[in-house]
Amino acid sequence: MDGELGSKLSGLLTRIADALDRMAPPPAPPVDLHAAPAYRWGASGLTAVPRIVAPDTDMLCGIDRQRDAVLSNMRRHATGAAAHDVLLWGARGTGKSALVRAAVRDAGAHGDIALVQASADSLDSLPHLFALLNDAGLHDAGRRFVVFIDDLGFAPGEERAVRQLRSLLEGGVAPRPANVRIAVTSNRRAIVPRHGGEQDDPINPRDAVDDALALADRFGLVLGFHAVSQDDYLAIVAAYANAHALQYEEADALAWAQRRGARSGRVARQFVTELAGRAGLDLA
Repeated sequence: MDGELGSKLSGLLTRIADALDRMAPPPAPPVDLHAAPAYRWGASGLTAVPRIVAPDTDMLCGIDRQRDAVLSNMRRHATGAAAHDVLLWGARGTGKSALVRAAVRDAGAHGDIALVQASADSLDSLPHLFALLNDAGLHDAGRRFVVFIDDLGFAPGEERAVRQLRSLLEGGVAPRPANVRIAVTSNRRAIVPRHGGEQDDPINPRDAVDDALALADRFGLVLGFHAVSQDDYLAIVAAYANAHALQYEEADALAWAQRRGARSGRVARQFVTELAGRAGLDLA
């Protein structure tokens, strides 16, 4: 009797397992790392992005030196030439992330390159991402990738994450894939916050400051972005507005910036979005 009961129970469990298998969605097919211009990397893995949304490079006004340096670096990377990891730091809304996106899109005309955006809390999983990107480069005639971490900053006590990023930049024991470069934006050059008393510490007073800057030193190309002048702000507004044949008064553009408490490329873009909305146009 016990044997018969056990057999029935086993059969029931098998049917339940089969039913659950039928109910479960099939595993997602692997993402084709050769097809899309951009990807997102997160907890669920890689997701393809069909297009890179970014302004035309000639609209990135007021940051000419930074724009030219990043464009040149990304084009070199796309063609397989030596290229730097990039740190763009400085004031909010000055075009740092827009420049990274625009530069990679531009570099696509010079070679096979893709953008992979990763969140700042995904540092633990980046070695796995690098392995995937390395395989794609090996099997696709050298496709290149830029891993983009936007708005990165470390809070006090996150020394482990700082060391992780240093290791990713320098390669550690396992060399970093030759077809991968890292681009980071941050509001501060040091990325790691500093405290006012650090330089007053009587024991090795420069150690803390040097350690904070050491991470930035791992990047071959470090560029600062600062609040734009009134003339640069108006030039950015003009570039966006003219691209969409929008009419406006400079006084209105300046009043918009004054109400926002800042002059930046982001504020200029928001003003032009307002103009387009009033005119019943879509900027997408």
